[in-house]
Amino acid sequence: MLRTWVAVLTALVAVGATPTRSMATPGEVAPPSRVSATDVQTVGDGSRASCTSAAVVRAVHRGGVIRFACGPRPVTITMRRTAKVSNTSRRVVIDGGGLVTLSGMGKRRILYQNTCDPKQTWTTSHCDDQAYPRLVLRNLTFARGNATGQRYDGGGGGAVFVRGGQLKIVGSTFVANRCDRRGPDLGGAAVRVLDQYRDRAVQVVGSTFKNGTCSNGGALSSIGVSWRIQDSTFVGNRAVGRGANPARPGTRGGGSGGAIYLDGNRFTLSLIRTTVRGNVANEGGGAVFFVSNDRTGTMLIRRSRLVRNPSRGFETQGLPGIFFLGARPPTIIRSEVR
Repeated sequence: MLRTWVAVLTALVAVGATPTRSMATPGEVAPPSRVSATDVQTVGDGSRASCTSAAVVRAVHRGGVIRFACGPRPVTITMRRTAKVSNTSRRVVIDGGGLVTLSGMGKRRILYQNTCDPKQTWTTSHCDDQAYPRLVLRNLTFARGNATGQRYDGGGGGAVFVRGGQLKIVGSTFVANRCDRRGPDLGGAAVRVLDQYRDRAVQVVGSTFKNGTCSNGGALSSIGVSWRIQDSTFVGNRAVGRGANPARPGTRGGGSGGAIYLDGNRFTLSLIRTTVRGNVANEGGGAVFFVSNDRTGTMLIRRSRLVRNPSRGFETQGLPGIFFLGARPPTIIRSEVR
């Protein structure tokens, strides 16, 4: 699958990413400048009824710091369209204040950013490695996102799909999101990430991922991308594909990484003060599937608990719930893995 295309991807900084249609764009625009980091916009006028899908879509497209005024009580905004980040935005911060749920209603992906998608505006000739947009998701809940059938740049990302720029997730909850149930390399029921700026790690802080379902990566999935995850929880996520990667004959592939599915060449995973419990993989890695194809990738588990994450197909001996191929065995410090 994507792994077999390495020769095509040697021009990319993040090896293992999905190929783009073209790295050069006619009529290239100047670097992003339309939205400054201090721009603030508000979704809603203080009433629940004013907080609509259309208002969220407009705000995300404009960029800047996005806050919500939907009243004092928790509110669920049913997304009738996917909110898409414009690549002309330097920074997009979506802050739900702990009261806002964005729901895909089980019908659609909730949020999309892709610096290599010309429909969102190409801003450089190196879309696979650009600093912007910087996307921050803070104090939000993403529920019932569904990317089934979305195959652009490989698909996946039931709630959130990000390619390019930089991503940070803080204090957010992802629940009951899903993507395609079959396929050898697609994944990320909650979040799918490709091509981060200068191979910087995606940061996940104080967040929860529950009850996600996808072919691979019942919560998170990426190719050639590093992650630093701290003070977070993964519970009840499932990788439901069958046939692994590459797909066994007679299968459609998938089934690895009950919670987390990572593939590519040089990348890292750090789990710090994080709980991964009760996730399931039909194939490898009930908790974590980690394959560094050139064996340069590394994994750190510090002050974390990875417990009761069955791998129904295969896992690395001595590492319950983990399938790992990397530079050296995972570094495990003051952690429980069983």
